[in-house]
Amino acid sequence: MPELPGGPGALFAIGGAEDKLKKRTVLQEFVEAAGGPKARIVVVPTASALGPDVVDVYRALFAALGAESVVGVRPENREDADDPAFIAPLHDATGIFMTGGNQLKLAGVVTGTAFGRAVTAAHARGAAVGGTSAGASILAEHMIAFGRSGATPRQRMSQLSGGLGLVQGAIVDQHFAQRNRYGRLLSLVAQSPGLLGIGVDEDTAAVVRGTHLEVVGRGAVTIFDGTRIQSNAHNAKRSEPLLASGVILHVLPATATFDLQNRVLLSYGPQPAAAEYAERAAAEADLRKLAKEIAAEGVSPAYYAERKRRAGRRAQRSGESRPEASEPIPAGADPDSPDRTQPEQ
Repeated sequence: MPELPGGPGALFAIGGAEDKLKKRTVLQEFVEAAGGPKARIVVVPTASALGPDVVDVYRALFAALGAESVVGVRPENREDADDPAFIAPLHDATGIFMTGGNQLKLAGVVTGTAFGRAVTAAHARGAAVGGTSAGASILAEHMIAFGRSGATPRQRMSQLSGGLGLVQGAIVDQHFAQRNRYGRLLSLVAQSPGLLGIGVDEDTAAVVRGTHLEVVGRGAVTIFDGTRIQSNAHNAKRSEPLLASGVILHVLPATATFDLQNRVLLSYGPQPAAAEYAERAAAEADLRKLAKEIAAEGVSPAYYAERKRRAGRRAQRSGESRPEASEPIPAGADPDSPDRTQPEQ
């Protein structure tokens, strides 16, 4: 059993429909986290209703992205999930990837079995563990088994089941914006305010390392923090709308990093070096100075840009050097009239 450096591995909660044809950003990130050219990935398609094809797809994708080996392991029931033959491939894995499909089936087969414990053990020794759609939801301690879509949170809108517990203190939902799952995630936060609600868009991953969550991919990760919520979930009837007042909302696009423990944004975007800050400040100062000069002359920026363009065209025709951008404009010139100092082109 290989020991991977750096403690527990990364967790990839992917919102489903990840790009498999073009940039493949999310899947590439997963392969890199699993070891890149040394990655040994186990694909678990238990949730999927598809046959061997789903494993073939991911085998081809991960191989094309540089993984050393990719195998499929599909326990179909709890007996399979306690069979050493199904568990053995997990011992050498540097990455475990669970596909989408039926969330309740995945929970019913994997959680509380030797297979589920082997996934947890692999993560603890450094393997990257990820999943898309249903495979994302099971990473949390409590997973959404099923539920209705809609923007308004309602009583009995969804059902929870046990997850693997790799992401503590949170509920993960997927296909979030695309299937309008705001209401069902918010209803769960209203009922269990101690849990963070994490909604992941399609072709997007919430990548968890320790207590930090980073967003990768095309969409966003939406977080509902119910620390200060006021709710009527304790006495709302049947499918009544729920009160959810005081919820803290975070919408995090790619490159955003969030502290799951303290529930605060840590950073967003690449952080430029000090020299880059100085260059940006100088460029902004030049632009402000230029704007003031244009305003002082009473000449519109549009005229200034047009004059600069025509001067460059004349220089190309005559072979002369291009005039400076700060070429003086004759006093009294009409900003909206053409320059008559040269013949029309």
